[in-house]
Amino acid sequence: MVGCVAGAAKPPPRKCVREGRDADVKRIVVVEDEPLLAQLLRRILGGAGYTVTVAGTAVDALAAIRAVDPDLIILDLLLPDGRGEDVLTEVMSFRPSSRVLVLSSMTQVATKVGVLNGGAVDFLAKPFANAELLARINTRIRTPASSQASAASITRYLRSSGVSIDLQQREIVVDGLRVPLTQREFMLLVYLLERAPEPCTRAELLEQVWGTKFDTGTNVVDVCVRRLRWKLSNDKIETVRNVGYRITA
Repeated sequence: MVGCVAGAAKPPPRKCVREGRDADVKRIVVVEDEPLLAQLLRRILGGAGYTVTVAGTAVDALAAIRAVDPDLIILDLLLPDGRGEDVLTEVMSFRPSSRVLVLSSMTQVATKVGVLNGGAVDFLAKPFANAELLARINTRIRTPASSQASAASITRYLRSSGVSIDLQQREIVVDGLRVPLTQREFMLLVYLLERAPEPCTRAELLEQVWGTKFDTGTNVVDVCVRRLRWKLSNDKIETVRNVGYRITA
């Protein structure tokens, strides 16, 4: 740290800043173990004027975050020495004001809900569009740290057709009334709302909500949809012939 010391002849006032750091340059720590993608992110973000530090492991990520004190953290969830969710938990314990944007190919509803509940301010699925990534980063970095709770509400709430879901509190309100749902019903409803107004196939719902990539030979999707319809009212979920289901507009 460069010290500000009083002398016999007082120099013009100046700020005390950490040596080698420009206070106007925003710092981003990228936690990504895939070398080509890490290099791409460094090039994209560097070209946008950010100072970028890349970490390829959970251990290196935590060390970099402590050392760099970043304005934003971009976090992958699949790391060679641990889970990105555990990194997020640790970061929130020693730096709770951190802005964390999760960038992951793990797009299941449970994963998204889990990281948002864990303190992340945004989630972007891989593969991603460069322009969208930069737009989300710019929005998050421009928002003061004290206002992150308000900014996070952009991704915290899902609303459509009289249905409102608070992803953090796991609260569902339908036409002004709270509705209790099971964990699976909650995950199914969140996914349908995220995809609205597009229809979702049964195979897609099995993969994203139940976590299976093959047909189980059961009608678990149809049964869960029937239970949701009964709880939400029959006009909220529409059957799309020969395709699957969608939330009505």
